[in-house]
Amino acid sequence: MYDVLIIGCGIVGAATAFELSKYQLRVGIVERENDVANGTTKANSAIIHAGYDPVPGSLMARLNVRGSALARELCAQLDVPYLACGSLVLGFSPEDNAHLEELYRRGVQNGVPGLALLTGDQARDLEPNLSPAVTAALHAPSAAICSPWEYCLALAETAVRNGAQLHLETAVTGLTPAEDGWRVETSRGVLEARYVVNAAGLDTQAVHEMAAPPAFTIHPSRGQYFLLDKSEGGRVGRVIFQCPNENGKGVLVAPTVHGNLIVGPNAEPVEGDDTATTSSGLAFVRETALRSVPSVEFRTSIRNFAGVRAVADTGDFIIQEAAPHFLDLAGICSPGLSAAPAIGEYAVELLGQAGLALERKADFTASRKRVRFRELPPEEKAKLAAEHPAYGRVICRCETVTEGEILDALASPIPPRSVDGVKRRAGAGLGRCQGGFCGPRVVELLAREQKRSPGDIPQDKAGSWLLACETKGGAR
Repeated sequence: MYDVLIIGCGIVGAATAFELSKYQLRVGIVERENDVANGTTKANSAIIHAGYDPVPGSLMARLNVRGSALARELCAQLDVPYLACGSLVLGFSPEDNAHLEELYRRGVQNGVPGLALLTGDQARDLEPNLSPAVTAALHAPSAAICSPWEYCLALAETAVRNGAQLHLETAVTGLTPAEDGWRVETSRGVLEARYVVNAAGLDTQAVHEMAAPPAFTIHPSRGQYFLLDKSEGGRVGRVIFQCPNENGKGVLVAPTVHGNLIVGPNAEPVEGDDTATTSSGLAFVRETALRSVPSVEFRTSIRNFAGVRAVADTGDFIIQEAAPHFLDLAGICSPGLSAAPAIGEYAVELLGQAGLALERKADFTASRKRVRFRELPPEEKAKLAAEHPAYGRVICRCETVTEGEILDALASPIPPRSVDGVKRRAGAGLGRCQGGFCGPRVVELLAREQKRSPGDIPQDKAGSWLLACETKGGAR
């Protein structure tokens, strides 16, 4: 029996597992997909928000500011790409300027450090490519960008290293109260736990209603994006927002930690996890973004993608005990990535109040280091390749990712099961050709190291098959 079983291993489930693994507890995590970070966490703006937008006094406000401060520490500690670049919210009219003043007041009340209201000219001094139509801006220097899937992986891997057990491709199908907690029915059998944490993202409503009467509704909201080539990566140096509205924080233009430029998202209601991109949605993103930065060159787009956010009808995060020993972490839309480590802290606090014994481990370890071959000085590259020849074999030419780095990923506490799983860990396939060159070699390495047939290796989620049958070969 687990002391705590977490349902879902996106950024919120991973952060909660990370916090729980600091204690003398048996922690389990069930995830229906074949990898962690395989839902909203892998398809978002990658922004660590400063915290001026949430309404003061809300859970969003409290946990955003705390989580953003923790993110800086955790990303350094766990070797996750992170850049404290700051952000600007732009105003184009007297109405927008009034809204910026309100955001400034909220931010000060929420404890956001270093906020400043700027004129349009002051904003253009910081970002010369901003539109001449910008009349004012809110500068938030504490905003940052990160690699969201690596952040989630780092938290989950650390939890596993400290004893948590992860069950991938394990969907929860039912929950039944038991004498000592909960009986959790899954697609791979029955698990038992004294406490259950519902961090199932888009499925939090369905999981909640397995354990308690209906209390909230999740409305999936899809956001579509452009990812532009690194030739556009220096177009802006900060995250550029427009004034938020009823549809969210609006279309942004921002650098990425990998050197690209990301533009998006829109916001549109969808049914379930519908991550399709549409011509109309992308046209809206393009048109809106050009209002902020007219010189963005969309012809350099290397990928379009969409993510779906779990927006609750409550207007705030839902973090509460919904039934005895059953904790909801629901409606975690933006700023969920920013708030995640603080949500994990708060979840552990609430579990302790509900009776979970929390005894700190003396041997908890939270350190992680990745080899990023292309970032090494030439002499270190030569030495590493001489000692371990796999580091001298480049698999992904766009990103200069070596076989050694992919082998490291395959030997990690949560090894990838798909081509995109390798991409999220080692970076192979992130570049201009989007895996067109390295994809077959990645399949070969997965098959060789995991003793699998190439035909059994998916592109990403289970069922996204790449190969159907052999079409050429010698005599048998």
